[in-house]
Amino acid sequence: MKVKILCGILIASLWGLVGCGTAGKDFNEGQASKIVPGQTTKLEVLKLLGKPFKKGMQNDKEIWVYEYNEYRALGEDTSKDIFVTFDHKDIVESSQLMTSKGSS
Repeated sequence: MKVKILCGILIASLWGLVGCGTAGKDFNEGQASKIVPGQTTKLEVLKLLGKPFKKGMQNDKEIWVYEYNEYRALGEDTSKDIFVTFDHKDIVESSQLMTSKGSS
């Protein structure tokens, strides 16, 4: 009985070492190039990227944040973020893509 418990603990520990975790909500970063400041609407961003992971205000303007991170015990962690700021008419004022993989 003790051997089975010990084996279970060992297997669970090894699984934790090689496993990975994620945070955020995955999105297609390739769609970022379709976001054009001064032209793309909030509804179009929603269709391109889906619901944002976070919403907030920055300098009295609405900002949507799309964020996804993968954490690995073995290998490199990866991350990607898009920040989209809207003007008062719900048109994209600016967007910024950042990724640990380099430019897309």
